[in-house]
Amino acid sequence: MIDIKFLRENPEIVKQNIKNKFQDKKLPLVDEVIKLDVENRQRKAMGDELRNKRKNLSLEIGNLMKSGKKDEALKLKEQADLLNKNLQENERIETELSEKINEIMLKIPNIMHSSVPIGEDDSKNVEVQKYGEPVVPDYEIPYHAEIMENLSGLDLDSARRVAGNGFYYLMGDIARLHSAILSYARDFMIDKGFTYCIPPYMIRSDVVKGVMSFEEMDAMMYKIEGEDLFLIGTSEHSMIGKFKGQTLQKKDLPYMMTSYSPCFRKEKGAHGIEERGVYRIHQFEKQEMIIVCEPEDSYMWYDKLWSYTVELFRSLDIPVRTLECCSGDLADLKAKSVDVEAWSPRQKKYFEVGSCSNLTDAQSRRLGIRIKGEDKNYFAHTLNNTVVAPPRMLIAFLENNYNQDGSVNIPKVLQPYMGNKTKLEPKNKN
Repeated sequence: MIDIKFLRENPEIVKQNIKNKFQDKKLPLVDEVIKLDVENRQRKAMGDELRNKRKNLSLEIGNLMKSGKKDEALKLKEQADLLNKNLQENERIETELSEKINEIMLKIPNIMHSSVPIGEDDSKNVEVQKYGEPVVPDYEIPYHAEIMENLSGLDLDSARRVAGNGFYYLMGDIARLHSAILSYARDFMIDKGFTYCIPPYMIRSDVVKGVMSFEEMDAMMYKIEGEDLFLIGTSEHSMIGKFKGQTLQKKDLPYMMTSYSPCFRKEKGAHGIEERGVYRIHQFEKQEMIIVCEPEDSYMWYDKLWSYTVELFRSLDIPVRTLECCSGDLADLKAKSVDVEAWSPRQKKYFEVGSCSNLTDAQSRRLGIRIKGEDKNYFAHTLNNTVVAPPRMLIAFLENNYNQDGSVNIPKVLQPYMGNKTKLEPKNKN
């Protein structure tokens, strides 16, 4: 949510930002907010005036009572009663106006960074840099589900019987590999100075509204029936929610946290061949990182965060690239975002394995996360980034470490987490 003072003083900038996101249907919201804001400020001024009159009238009534002028005091009391009724009605209207303004402001996108490329959808995202040489071996790389099945590590049929499409059983070495990658990612981030955290896996609706747009919430979140609780789609939601309503001390900043959690997503409209395995699913696990920091430090942290993901993937012998998200592919709360994509030798293309975002003060305004200043408090900046999200990350790992005989190499950094194994061998190998 942007600052209403900024919108009031810069309506054309806000409108151009909406146009750049190709959300022209939201343009009338700006004028609507300005109109409601004028009325609301008038109501606030009227309320202050009525309260001041009430105070003076109370003093006058008290003085008349002390002087024994009871009849005159009673007449003024009738005026005071009428004034109170007017004040209550004014406060009711003021509350309604504030709620309407807040509801609309939640729909107006955050101001994007000036460097964000303008484009309608993800096809206009811009490659920034490649890391590692993408290799296509001279032998066929099987589909990732087949690699897992040959290693006796995946059972989709049983999962469909138990939970339906979009779920899976991981077993044996693949299940161990899944956990090993998460453990390695956890220790990797701890070594970078981050505090490890396991957060709540459910959050209340006020936190959901604080961390994401209504469109994202409807497309992603599972609601617990009969409860004011939602299953998290990513741990950054409960991690940022941890600071809800808090006034932070400058000396404690930045908060650098890395979190593990399962994630649950509806994945509405997910179709296509790459969804047959474990690429796009309703349940997965993830190692995340978040930063809560001073506003002037947020873009420095932005560059650090995505670079950590690149470094981790390269340590696992996986070529990656960074892709700058264009305006039309940027969620409403984000000011700037970069995707990290891993190389798929089977598909001969890159695919998304993580996303790093700077939300500036959009989340903190919604959640009331402030920093205590010398003269006045101000809103913190928040950032989030994926460390790893298996089992999708497993696809990149298996394809890039796959050998012609069906075995899979285990990079040196991961071997201590895999009982010092150097390879995974297919169970049906002669």
